[in-house]
Amino acid sequence: MSNESHAYRARILHFVDNPLNAGDQAWQYFEDGILWVENGYIRSVGHAVDQLMTLPTYVSIDNYSDHLIIPGFIDTHIHYPQIEMIGAYGEQLLTWLNNYTFPTESQFGDSAYAARISSVFTDELLRNGTTTALVFGTVHPASVNAFFSEAQQRGLRMIAGKVMMDRNAPEEICDTPETGYHHSKRLIERWHGVDRLQYAITPRFAPTSSYEQLEKIAYLFKQYQGLYMHTHLSENTNEVAWALQLFPEATRYLDIYDNYGLLTPRSVFAHGVHLCDEECRRLAETGSSIAHCPTSNLFLGSGLINLNQLFQHGVSVGLGTDIGGGTSFSMFKTMDEAYKIQQLRGATLDPFQALYMATLGGAKALDLDTRIGSFRLNNEADFVILDLQATPLLKFRTPYCKSLRDLLFVLNTLGDDRVVKRTYSLGRCVHNRDGATHL
Repeated sequence: MSNESHAYRARILHFVDNPLNAGDQAWQYFEDGILWVENGYIRSVGHAVDQLMTLPTYVSIDNYSDHLIIPGFIDTHIHYPQIEMIGAYGEQLLTWLNNYTFPTESQFGDSAYAARISSVFTDELLRNGTTTALVFGTVHPASVNAFFSEAQQRGLRMIAGKVMMDRNAPEEICDTPETGYHHSKRLIERWHGVDRLQYAITPRFAPTSSYEQLEKIAYLFKQYQGLYMHTHLSENTNEVAWALQLFPEATRYLDIYDNYGLLTPRSVFAHGVHLCDEECRRLAETGSSIAHCPTSNLFLGSGLINLNQLFQHGVSVGLGTDIGGGTSFSMFKTMDEAYKIQQLRGATLDPFQALYMATLGGAKALDLDTRIGSFRLNNEADFVILDLQATPLLKFRTPYCKSLRDLLFVLNTLGDDRVVKRTYSLGRCVHNRDGATHL
């Protein structure tokens, strides 16, 4: 944690509510603003003319003209072991898993290998302005130990877990109901609630867990307070049919998880592309969330999610990059593809709503909106400084924006990792595009 008091002057934008509920009152924007951070937490945010009257004289101010400060991005679904296979060609979900994912994940029993990949993966998150992520490991406990060690060293708020799967996958990357339970239990007791780390029970998806394993998962979920449950749901039509074939007692895919008590405010289901109204109603009723992963859904040909259906039912939705089915760590690229998916559905996605899902909406999906995702007083100071002239095209294009909405949409459409000048976690610079960080 930083023990310093520091202020940052730039354009500043953050959300205080969901635009679907609060309209233009959902965000605060300061054309010339100051964000004051002390000891790693938010002390105040507001118009510079007001802040300068009350800011203590001992607080130094960094000035960033032509920059925008927003909360750090929150990635609600990503697989760190799959970074080396990002962009693997030519398959849809189920064959992609067998041909690329499972062979890649088999390497993560090697602690040194897992540590190296964890470091590269975390560098990429921070380079893209992502300060919190909900992360899949592999079936190997070493994969989780390596990732949490890396995140702890950097002082990051991260959530992760060991994959649990005991069938329908190669033997070398399967556990059993017993080993999955005991390995997860040891990892929970080692990492959950330590510093800024939290644990997610992580069945890959229903088809790779037996009835016995799901019973163990349900028991484990009840044993410890504050755990997450992180899995996949209704990503691909063949997957949906397969899940219902394996669990014939279930009327709908979501019923499989619901029957084991796995729908809670800390349950995050990746994708949800092919959901019926009843499943959406049940997700909202239990406070469960969907992680929308547009680059992955397009890359694997999984389908076009109906965001309006989820919104109308009041389901909490965050954004996920879903590396390595997803094709970019950048939340700008993710928001860009999310917009295009809705266009293909004959709908649209407002840039304010997209940015909300990437920040405060993501925090809400992770039940962390009282800690991160906005510049609320005493929130953890996770934020990014965006360079609005990062590329020649942006430098040319942004002066023609006539409103904040125009500017956000241009960033969502044309932005990438080059826009992220600095990334801060708990008030400390953990990525500096132009040089050394303050690790």
